[in-house]
Amino acid sequence: MSDLHALFNPRSVAVIGASSKPGKIGYSIVENLKESGYTGKIYPVNPNATEILGYPCFPSVKDIGQPVDEAIITVPAKLVLNAARECGEAGVKFLVVITAGFKEIGGEGVQREQELVNICRQYNMRMVGPNVVGITDTNTPLNASFAPGAPLQGKIAFISQSGAMLIAILDWSRSAGIGFSQFVSMGNKADLNEVDFIWCAAQDPNTSVILCYLEDVTDGDRFLEVATEASKIKPVIILKSGTSKAGARAASSHTGALAGSDLAYETAFKQCGVIRANTMSELFDLAVAFINQPVPKNSRVAIVTNSGGPGIIATDSVERYDLKMSRFNEQSKEYFKQNLPAESSFYNPVDLLGDASHERYRLAMETILADENTDTALILLSPTAVIDPLKTAEIIVEMRKKYPDKPVFTSFMGGERISEGNKLLSESGIPCYTFPEPALQAISGMVKYSKLREKVMNAKPLAPAADVDKEAVRKVFAEVVKDGRTALLGYETTKVAEAYKIPVAPVYLAKSPDEAVELANKLGYPVVLKIASPEILHKSDVGGVKVGLETAQEVKEAYQAIMDSVSKALPDAPIYGIEVQKMMPKGTEILIGMIKDAQFGPMIAFGMGGIYVNLLKDASFRLAKCMTREDIEEMMTETKAYTLLKGYRGSEPADLPSIVDAIARVTQLSLDFAEIAEIDLNPVVAYPDGAAALDVKITLNGEAK
Repeated sequence: MSDLHALFNPRSVAVIGASSKPGKIGYSIVENLKESGYTGKIYPVNPNATEILGYPCFPSVKDIGQPVDEAIITVPAKLVLNAARECGEAGVKFLVVITAGFKEIGGEGVQREQELVNICRQYNMRMVGPNVVGITDTNTPLNASFAPGAPLQGKIAFISQSGAMLIAILDWSRSAGIGFSQFVSMGNKADLNEVDFIWCAAQDPNTSVILCYLEDVTDGDRFLEVATEASKIKPVIILKSGTSKAGARAASSHTGALAGSDLAYETAFKQCGVIRANTMSELFDLAVAFINQPVPKNSRVAIVTNSGGPGIIATDSVERYDLKMSRFNEQSKEYFKQNLPAESSFYNPVDLLGDASHERYRLAMETILADENTDTALILLSPTAVIDPLKTAEIIVEMRKKYPDKPVFTSFMGGERISEGNKLLSESGIPCYTFPEPALQAISGMVKYSKLREKVMNAKPLAPAADVDKEAVRKVFAEVVKDGRTALLGYETTKVAEAYKIPVAPVYLAKSPDEAVELANKLGYPVVLKIASPEILHKSDVGGVKVGLETAQEVKEAYQAIMDSVSKALPDAPIYGIEVQKMMPKGTEILIGMIKDAQFGPMIAFGMGGIYVNLLKDASFRLAKCMTREDIEEMMTETKAYTLLKGYRGSEPADLPSIVDAIARVTQLSLDFAEIAEIDLNPVVAYPDGAAALDVKITLNGEAK
């Protein structure tokens, strides 16, 4: 991982394209560097000026004659390559390329960007951009950007793929009183990208929480590795806009049909311990919460209110956001009964009634925070005529200090009357929301992070099974590629499954009625016959399947009937023969599958199988690259299929360990062979003593080696 210390803490900065004219980007950057209080050397570079804002100006970076850690390039796009080359020759370590006109415009811009990257590699320089607003570190201090003004100092690192978003957030944050440690505009991410900046922020002692606005991820493998490690250190919260450009490919399998274009990102974030925000307000609500509050030990929330309506709304939101209402101990309930009005609610939410004073709030807060069944407190206030919001806020601040291990959130609902109280709460590091719902959403995010962090801290990757035969699989794939196909036939998928000990009802290929009978006799009746053709995916639609065949005569007749039906329906389809399979007894039908995502690689699916797969769309996904046994067990519990597998209405439970093992082996197969694009085991019939896949589809993507 790159050391970006000198990028955010340079000893010297050159501004190539610096200008003496206010309103020009080259002027704004020099001005921002000066106004930020940067104590290093500032070298404006412009052949047509001798001095800018009191700094001597140089014709070229090579004329400076002193070491330059960082160069900010603002010259027109056609001059950037030459400027970058001169920086390389002068020994510059980092480039921040503000200039646009590269990959984002297509055509010659794409080529120009690649040449820029090549120059950076030639001279061992690292680059931010091109097409960026710049970077800021409030602790250096350094404002190497053309954004108007500077962020307040704080503990949030904000990494944005959109420069316009960064400028808007900067302007808003000053009025909201939110401070930042680092501001990063990534632009085209031709070199340094979100992975580099997330890791840098994770190592930064002045950063407590990492926020990202991303439109895509450049390197899925590195992201999985780095985001996982970063989330162990501090919260990583990402607002991912849009959907994956490549996404989960259009697929003919059931697994592919279930995989939405944004699903891989959702899955990746979950497995890395990253919190995903859905809106900008949620992103910063979470950031403020993490900066000022301890992470809750669990999900139990105690609510105090002086109005029944907001208490009910908050209670509904607790369930909506997967939290739990605290159940107070007997001592707390008895204390409430003795000290609150008889009309009050002594349970949760604690309703102090409309005539509650700030002292009644003190009594309630002292009690709920002392109760071992409270993990987080949410204090609601409506500005009645008898309540003093400022004094109530003072009590909340006092209680927060007295119980520092328990997070306290507030929602003072109103306008002018509660403004002083809100101001005190915010200045004291206590999140204060206009309404209860965003407060509970932020609490939920903190609880989720706590659970995800614990999971990634204890994660143990799947140990690969030693009893697999990779060479047998390679031979099958080589024959398929040699035949000019990407889809395996049933008897070929049987060989692959058996090589990896994936439970399957074996399929064998017959090329004549007599051979079909011979195989049926070997397997034992009843049997199933299926057409073997790489161009026929839905065999039943063309009369290509016969089930429940009990005798040799039925097998012969079925063989001929399938051939006649398929030849009539699809006369030009290549026919390899008829596949014979043992007909298995009924059981619980599930799906196990894999779809290849462009960014993150194989995604493993589990859910309801058989005829219900498209109807119910009951599936859960995990990425193969960071799969753990806990992930497998968890993804199973997320589906309706799991209810059936445990035993439903008196039915015998399925053999869950055998299903876990089957998913693990499909995962290993997916990782061992990059050429596999899709795997679809549907249905897999689960029994009390094992499981068997009845239909297996494997598709290659042409990457076979």
